[in-house]
Amino acid sequence: MSGTTTGTLADLKDALAARQAATEAESTAAPPVPGTQPHREPKRDAQGRSYATGRRKESTARVWIKPGKGEITVNGKKVVQYFARPVLRMLLTQPFLVADRYNQFDVYCTVTGGGLSGQAGAVRHGISRALTYYEPELRSILKVAGFLTRDSRAVERKKYGKAKARRSFQFSKR
Repeated sequence: MSGTTTGTLADLKDALAARQAATEAESTAAPPVPGTQPHREPKRDAQGRSYATGRRKESTARVWIKPGKGEITVNGKKVVQYFARPVLRMLLTQPFLVADRYNQFDVYCTVTGGGLSGQAGAVRHGISRALTYYEPELRSILKVAGFLTRDSRAVERKKYGKAKARRSFQFSKR
């Protein structure tokens, strides 16, 4: 039972006719065009920032972006101090370069867990997601570049009877 009751057979007939008219109106509405994306609204807080979380290996990065001069701060330090290797700093700027927004956003992030390589990947993932929240039209560009996909590769666990995940102990003949 649906919970609604009708008094007479005429009321039931009227309700059925109204329902049929509603389904006909839905079917005559213009179908969505394939290949078009739904319109997304920007997600910004009171300070005009967008927030996103990025992950890679065992690392988790919480990232805030806002319009600025392109300064990147990681755990309270300048990016040059925290990520000393140029390759890791290059990872962080890739989403901005692909989206043609280099030096237009300030980034503030906190990152925990894992090593420097995993942390840089987590920050890049977070920056990419935050950019899509700030400017939803950038989503297709960053998606094609592969920056919105969480890299699920992780270290394989150690197995019993093995030195590492797959490495066997050294064989001794005598």
